[in-house]
Amino acid sequence: MNTVEIIQRQIIENPILLYMKGSPKSPSCGFSAQAVQALTACGERFAYIDILQNPDIRAVLPKYANWPTFPQLWVCGELCGGCDIILEMFQKGELQKLITDAAQRKYNLPD
Repeated sequence: MNTVEIIQRQIIENPILLYMKGSPKSPSCGFSAQAVQALTACGERFAYIDILQNPDIRAVLPKYANWPTFPQLWVCGELCGGCDIILEMFQKGELQKLITDAAQRKYNLPD
């Protein structure tokens, strides 16, 4: 598989996916740390990819997503945005609903 195919597979297989620097327990930049805090506060599990450990993904994803920076949050196959957008959505209460809906779809839970 080439890098684009790997990215596409990750996005399809993980309904809530954060491409970030570091890990949720040990973020390697402040923006990734803030994104993790907002996602964690939503109370659902999410997948992550440490782009520092995956240089090919780090190089290709910005072109694929047409989004130049990290972190990047993908929910149900759609790019939501980076840190500023994640925080804005969280403050408006939109992120919680989006994340809860994605988790329910993943586990086929009734509303």
